[in-house]
This record gives sequence, structure tokens and C-alpha cells, in this order.
Amino acid sequence: MTFIHDQDRINIEKRFQDLDQPVRILNFSQEMECNYCKETRQLLEELAALSDKITLEVYDLIKDQAVAEQFGIDKLPATVVMGEKDYGIRLYGIPSGFEFSTLLEDILLVSRRDSRLSPETRQQLAEVTEPTRIQVFVTPTCPYCPRAVVLAHQFAMENDLITADMVEVTEFPHLAQRYGVRGVPKTVANEVSVAEGALPETHLLNNLLAVTTH
Repeated sequence: MTFIHDQDRINIEKRFQDLDQPVRILNFSQEMECNYCKETRQLLEELAALSDKITLEVYDLIKDQAVAEQFGIDKLPATVVMGEKDYGIRLYGIPSGFEFSTLLEDILLVSRRDSRLSPETRQQLAEVTEPTRIQVFVTPTCPYCPRAVVLAHQFAMENDLITADMVEVTEFPHLAQRYGVRGVPKTVANEVSVAEGALPETHLLNNLLAVTTH
């Protein structure tokens, strides 16, 4: 069984012709008691095979504990998309359904080494001077979720103090309950809800700055 169908593979290969710089994908997994770890690894293996500019590294949460701690990985399956440096881009849960497009966009963004945010947003994000964790709660069937996740990942690319997580709520229901997720996408920053729905760049920025700067 393959996850990427033939026609999709052809289309993705065409998109990956635009890759500029090398991209590293780190997959954190575990052999036992991990839903979708095997499927996530297979999906990433198929994707990495579509471009020689993509490398995939697979780590075990227990055996490679030091690496997991380095990247702040606290649940599985986990995916990190990075270049020669870590941009704080995290995906927790299998990036399937609409979230597969998020993974593709992350790869393209990282390959360009450019967040593609407006100059004004870049300048304001520089005002974030404390470690900040953004969590975007999603489901694979939500067509609006990829935009919310990619925007959070763009913010993370722009400031080394920001980490942005995609969190698939059906795989982590305890987090959905903890943060009162009743609809997706929902964005939480430093434990505070900052958005429900996919907000425009400036709106999310203002809400983020309200809880991260004083």
C-alpha cells in the first residue's frame, strides 16, 4: 500500500522542481503504543523519495531521547521540517487529508529559507523576545486548517524564539479537552487562545503580540 497516488506523485515532483535549498525532515516515532507512527514514517519516506534535495531522518523517542529533547518533542508521531537550522516547525500527528498540503508548503518555505511574510509583519515579530509556543489544533478534514498552520509556521521561521506546532486533535484528544477545542482551526499561544478560525496575517499577528509582548 502506498500513501501517495501516482498522479499526486507526478504533481508533487513538479512542485519540488522549485526547491531551492536542501530540506531535512526529522520523524520521531516509537515501535510500540503509537497510533499512526508507522503510517507517518511511510508517508514521509514516499515524500522524501520525490526529490534529492529532501533527506529524511527517523528517530525513536526513547532510544534517541537526547535528539528528541533537543527539538522539544513531547508526543508522537512528530515531524520537524528544517534546513541547516531549526525553524521551529513541528507537526504532531499524521499530516494526512488537508494537512498533507501543509507539509508540502512547509517544505517549499524551508527550501526558500524565506517566511514570505510582509516586511511589516517581520518587523513586528522581532518584538517577540521570549520563548513562544504556538499550537494550531486541526483535523485532516478541515479545509481551513492548512492556512492557519502554515501562517503559524511562517511566524516561527521569522523568529528563532517561536515554535509552531500543528496538533491533530483526533490523535491527541486530551489536548483538545485541555484547551477547549470545539472547532478547528484553533490557535493557542503560550497557553492562551489567540484565534478561532483561519485569521488574516495581520489579525493573528496582533493577537499573538498581545500575549507575547508587554
